[in-house]
Amino acid sequence: MVVPNHSAVTRRRLLGSGAAIAASLIAGCIGGEGPGGGDRLHFTQEQSREEQFDPVVSNDAYSFQVIQLVFDGLYEYGEGLELQPKLATGEPTVERDGTRYIFELEEGATFHNGDEVTAGDVAHSFTAPVEEETENASEYDMIESTEVIDDYQLQVDLGEDPYGPFELATMGVTVVPESVRTEDREAFNTDPVGSGPFEFAGLQENEYVDLERNDDYWDDLEPNVPEVRFVAHDDDAGRVSDIRAENTDVIAGVPNEDWDVLEDESGVSLYSAESPTFMYMAFNCNEGPTTNPEVRRAIAHSFSMSDFIESNAGNVTSPMYSPIPPVVNEVWGFPQDEYQELLPDYDPDGAQSLLDEHAPDDFTPTIITPEGIRAQLAERIATRLDEIGYGADVQVLDFATLVDTYTSGSADDYQMYLLGWTGGPDPDYYLYPLFHESQAGVNQGHYYAGSSGFHAAIAEGRNSAGQEERYDIYEPVIREIVEQVPVLPAFTQDNTMAARDYVQGLQAHPEVTRNPTLVADYTNVSLE
Repeated sequence: MVVPNHSAVTRRRLLGSGAAIAASLIAGCIGGEGPGGGDRLHFTQEQSREEQFDPVVSNDAYSFQVIQLVFDGLYEYGEGLELQPKLATGEPTVERDGTRYIFELEEGATFHNGDEVTAGDVAHSFTAPVEEETENASEYDMIESTEVIDDYQLQVDLGEDPYGPFELATMGVTVVPESVRTEDREAFNTDPVGSGPFEFAGLQENEYVDLERNDDYWDDLEPNVPEVRFVAHDDDAGRVSDIRAENTDVIAGVPNEDWDVLEDESGVSLYSAESPTFMYMAFNCNEGPTTNPEVRRAIAHSFSMSDFIESNAGNVTSPMYSPIPPVVNEVWGFPQDEYQELLPDYDPDGAQSLLDEHAPDDFTPTIITPEGIRAQLAERIATRLDEIGYGADVQVLDFATLVDTYTSGSADDYQMYLLGWTGGPDPDYYLYPLFHESQAGVNQGHYYAGSSGFHAAIAEGRNSAGQEERYDIYEPVIREIVEQVPVLPAFTQDNTMAARDYVQGLQAHPEVTRNPTLVADYTNVSLE
């Protein structure tokens, strides 16, 4: 049985091969206690954690799956990618042309040690990543200053310009208790104190994390599940075997090839939600034949992306037609149907004609890629190019080597590369790091110069307030990317889970760090 998501921050990161070091799994650490038996929910993650549970420090999605149950945010995602007040009483008061925000906090919200959540704690949560130069600094460095008005009111001032994604993402800061955290930051990182519905109960590094229900939770919500154990198993076949054998209650990351198997498995339900991920093939626009947009279009014409998705990943991915994932576009409403019409369709004769006219006679582009589904796509492209008399050299690289290679911008190294990016509900998360000229050689290797005003518009969209105004700025930028093809959109990954049927109320969330959502105003998971 497939259970759809009811709704049509991540830690933003470059998506590598999808592989991670496997967690050590000892007997008894994985697995439920029989159908409906026991009070502990066993959740098997698809990748190992970095074992950092301080939200100020952690930049790991799989550690954040634990964090989101232990801590509350000032605002949090609901069923989709729109923030809702949590520790805040409502929407902030916005002043100074979108550069000043005044937040009011819920009175009576408490951390697990009984201390009340105050405006000072929220201020610390906003500023500590920058002050301590953590990996999360870029998510908050637009904040110029904070002022604690009183225990329940906080003023946050940005710089001279607004920061577009602030209201859609930055306000979702995870709130930590300043006094406890700063007393011993190292200890806090592995034994955190939050204000969320679950308390940290134990950590066996690289094996499991245990949480217990917070019976004194300040919110009206009371989790049905008394205990949760997180384990990590990066082997796809191992996770599938575990859920089939009832050795775990829930697994994340259902492999495409096992989807039909689990769909037909008695006692197992499947859950899926489109995620804010962007998988793409980028062209070297810095050197070589692919600086010519006609060559880029020819390669895009040479194969069918939709056929590839259907045959290789149709159960766990969705097609994309721009650099803005469909689930993000639900918040913005860019004309995806128009973009789909603008993208080159499968036309091998047209591809050959364009390459004959615009590419060197011996054109055999080098495609660099991580392993997995993107390597399969690279091989498909190479096969189709070979069929029209050209071909391609596919090089499957480990992630570190791939990063060193694609950031070079050298035609001797590559003409195309395949990668992915995960962001949040704002176009800036995709357009600025992946297309603005300041990020060339850092987060991008296409070095696309763009039309006059292309990069200025991306910066203007970041430094503007108001969704309608920013839509008008971003839409021509997105259209140019689709038309000029410096990057060919491929697909967005789905967040998938499989659970035994006695796990009731589970839903897949678009944001990977919100899985599993065990208690919210729209669900409360239980073991029946």
